[in-house]
Amino acid sequence: MNESLKLENQLCFPLYACAKEIVRRYTPLLEPLGLTYTQYIAMMVMWKHKSISVRDMGKLLFLDSGTLTPMLKKMEKAGWIQRKRSERDERMVILTITARGEELHDKAAEIPSKMARCVTLENDEAFQLYSLLNKMMKSF
Repeated sequence: MNESLKLENQLCFPLYACAKEIVRRYTPLLEPLGLTYTQYIAMMVMWKHKSISVRDMGKLLFLDSGTLTPMLKKMEKAGWIQRKRSERDERMVILTITARGEELHDKAAEIPSKMARCVTLENDEAFQLYSLLNKMMKSF
């Protein structure tokens, strides 16, 4: 058998498995807030930027409009964000966080520390992994 085709020789497999497991562990923390993991990371963008185009959010989250649009509609329906066409360029949709969306920030404040307890890495190892993964993402 070709060694490169063995599962244990694939970098993609542990990345996939870890990502899936991490999202699974986020789920019970996010459910009381009514958020999915993807909505949670979108809200992180909103908490930081307050207002951003759909295109720019997609770039930050590595998501295409086909994934973003239905999610953003649900987030708007929940009252966390507002979607509005840009007055300068009608093709562009601008997202703005609402007061209700801001309220989620305080409710979500303990989630990162709870998740950190699920990961068995030392702080320096976590930082190294974060740096390596970001380096990889920049190559895509």
